[in-house]
Amino acid sequence: MTPVEVAMAEASAQAAGPQPLSATLWAANMDLAERVRAHGFVRGLADGSLQIQRFKGYVAQDAYFLEAFARAYAFCLANSTSRDDLYGFADLIAGVLQELKLHKGYAERWQVDLSCVTPVGATSAYVDFLLTTARRGDLGETLAAMTPCMRLYAFLGRSLAATNVAPLYAEWIKTYADPGFEALAASIEKLLDAHAEDCEAVHAAYRRAMELEYDFFDASR
Repeated sequence: MTPVEVAMAEASAQAAGPQPLSATLWAANMDLAERVRAHGFVRGLADGSLQIQRFKGYVAQDAYFLEAFARAYAFCLANSTSRDDLYGFADLIAGVLQELKLHKGYAERWQVDLSCVTPVGATSAYVDFLLTTARRGDLGETLAAMTPCMRLYAFLGRSLAATNVAPLYAEWIKTYADPGFEALAASIEKLLDAHAEDCEAVHAAYRRAMELEYDFFDASR
């Protein structure tokens, strides 16, 4: 890039104003997002090469995780004071319930028992991190711990949908590529921007959640 182009880019950025904290955090963790997208499990979802048994295990673990995710939203509700927050969190909780219905459909189709799931190490670590953060009562940190899940899945859905998707797991990809899911990801980012401070604790919570997302997919390989 020439000096003139650099100057033009800087001027454009200044004119646009500072980017939201959610965008800063996502950009700072794009390395992990790309690692997840390149993971064999995720690539197997797109091309249909992922073994059914592995997907069944993922469905069970993700259903277990999503129940904890919904509980973390309950902590957010308890620690919020704005009426607008109530509406936002209600929509997000409804989104989790829709995901759980999707998993129930997979479970019925492929005989996965979701009633007695034993979490693997990666799932337990993620759930423990999420709920421990939520119980501390800092709304901004809790949102920083929760937002990566939503933004990453929207990113994966759109990325995979842009490829030649095999039919076996096309429903999964379609769910997370849907504009409705993107709207939910944008909704939690808006809440994050409203309540989180640009501080070390928030950055650390976001980064840790992204690391745990990678570990979660890696455990399902």
